[in-house]
Amino acid sequence: MARTDERFREAYNALLDYCATLAPGAQLSSEVALAKYLEVSRTVVRSALERLRTEGLIRWEGREKALLRQPVPPDWLPVESDQMSAEELERQFLNWVLRFDVPPGTPLNVTELARRFRVPAHSLQEFLASLSRFGLVQRRPRGGWELVGFTRDFAIELSDFRMMLELNAVSQLVALPVDHPIWSQLAALEAEHHRLAEQIDGRYHDFSLLDERFHTTIGSVVRNRFVAEFQKVITLIFHYHYQWDKKDERERNLAAIGEHLRLIEALTDRNEADAIAAARDHLRTSKLTLLSSLRSHALV
Repeated sequence: MARTDERFREAYNALLDYCATLAPGAQLSSEVALAKYLEVSRTVVRSALERLRTEGLIRWEGREKALLRQPVPPDWLPVESDQMSAEELERQFLNWVLRFDVPPGTPLNVTELARRFRVPAHSLQEFLASLSRFGLVQRRPRGGWELVGFTRDFAIELSDFRMMLELNAVSQLVALPVDHPIWSQLAALEAEHHRLAEQIDGRYHDFSLLDERFHTTIGSVVRNRFVAEFQKVITLIFHYHYQWDKKDERERNLAAIGEHLRLIEALTDRNEADAIAAARDHLRTSKLTLLSSLRSHALV
């Protein structure tokens, strides 16, 4: 696909995303405003508007452009590019939030984010809609998306449910045979934790992704589709909010590394009682960290 055609398809899809925020009968913005919003030329905008008219999405007479119907999935055009997977988009979105300290209430520009992550705008819309199920983002009254926080009750319920699932995973893990791949995975994680602890001054931000891998690895021994879905909630909530409170972040992350290593040692020794105790202590700390981050941002 030629780059010019790909650029048109991206702009057209972004225009469809914009139309999806409007009600039938609403007027579209001017060509100048749309060109600025889409970051394309007015020529591209006019071509996109003409296709909208051909597809029966708008009525276009002079400067008047009225939406006739909202777009449906088949309206979006395929874009052939090196698009990332949904899992990688989720990871990169989280990393972007962490690295750039995106505060709650920040408006999310779909066009800009789609360009940043090299995905079609409608795919990013679907991704943000999936996050809205967990309360991480919400639609803005006049269209678009924004980051939001969580209530104290939500955090407590989520933490308590996480405790039940992970303690169950720990009990199943210690009973696995010696030739199970989990043991080599834990050994590799243990080595990575020691390396990060040694380099904590310059790499304490990296703990979040290691924390995600650590808990995901432990949870992976449970073959349950609902547990797998819940791991996504952990990633999008605990690891996101874990970084909100920047006070003593280095010290908190170093302490968490120590808690992880304590749990890894107990698991490796196949000592279920010690492993349960280590997991319970660590999850309680994580819960307190989450609640502290919410208080720091006046969300409880």
